[in-house]
Amino acid sequence: MNEELEMLFDIAKEKMNNTIEHLEVELSSIRAGKADPTMLKGLTVDYYGSVTDIFQVANINTPDPRTIAIQPWEKAMIQPIEKAILNANLGFNPDNNGEIIRINIPILTEERRLNLVKQAKSEGENAKVSVRNARRESNDELKKMKKDGLSEDLEKDAESEVQKLTDDYISKIDTLLTAKEEDILKI
Repeated sequence: MNEELEMLFDIAKEKMNNTIEHLEVELSSIRAGKADPTMLKGLTVDYYGSVTDIFQVANINTPDPRTIAIQPWEKAMIQPIEKAILNANLGFNPDNNGEIIRINIPILTEERRLNLVKQAKSEGENAKVSVRNARRESNDELKKMKKDGLSEDLEKDAESEVQKLTDDYISKIDTLLTAKEEDILKI
């Protein structure tokens, strides 16, 4: 029976870890006013008729906190990359000098910062719901195990372990949100 409980905890932990990883990805996509190559993550370019990720056709870096520099490996790719950036509707205005495309990241307004904080909190709330769902699924499984012969004491102990796990992950989510909020509000 202990093996089953261990497996139950492992499944709950895995679901909660996946939730944290997903939240980190979502929070990284909320731009905080600083230039970051990940802002172009998921952007695809028409590379001689095939759809290709921008990171596979150009070198992308940030020479300063307000600029993203995109240096295509082939000069012929400047126009398709510019077109892809404009079509992606990211709110960026690419500027090229014939060799490098530069994107200047505008300073965020206070209103925009507050909206980004709301968006981050919304993502955090979704993550908390997901963690609580994992807890509920584990507790439901414990109730089934109790019907199949698990002692009441073991069930109560396991429920408190699952609750402790849930509290730990909710705390991790709060920590991630606090850090992101500080990042967004920092001028």
